[in-house]
Amino acid sequence: MRLGIFAKTFSGTEPAAVLTAVKQAGYETTQFNLACAGLPSMPDVEPAEAVISIRAAAQSTGVSLAALSGTYNMAHPDKAVRDDGLRRLVVVIEAAAALDIPLVTLCTGSRNAADQWAYHSDNADPAAWSDMAAEMEKALALAEGAGVDLGIEPEQANIVTSAKDATRLIADMSSKHLKIVL
Repeated sequence: MRLGIFAKTFSGTEPAAVLTAVKQAGYETTQFNLACAGLPSMPDVEPAEAVISIRAAAQSTGVSLAALSGTYNMAHPDKAVRDDGLRRLVVVIEAAAALDIPLVTLCTGSRNAADQWAYHSDNADPAAWSDMAAEMEKALALAEGAGVDLGIEPEQANIVTSAKDATRLIADMSSKHLKIVL
């Protein structure tokens, strides 16, 4: 096991500076976020130049990239918002594949339209699970095509709140590309 940290723990928009800070803090691996390369976390277009600078920074610092953040609200009450998130996830998955990052992390989301990390009373509604599961199926198809895995973390404020929920989702999806992140 290698001890790692979320790259956004450190400020900066230049991959070399952020990964140097990761290394200086004593970590050898990180979950990267494209915001650490001066981009939106979920960009509109493939960040070809950023991929080059991220790869170079990882090589020069010796910090491995264990995961790439690809979080959007998979249970947002507005389908158009979910569709936009999935469109952006394509870009993140492509970037992960280009960087040989094996895992893209996701958020199972919330019915809270303002904050995907905030609880909403409708999160327990079967329709919320159904919307999230439909998004997950689409996301898994993309990930499988790119040869990367997807990882979710059970969050008390999200649709998948527990180990029991995570086990259910894994069974429902029947994909070896869905992982749990703790």
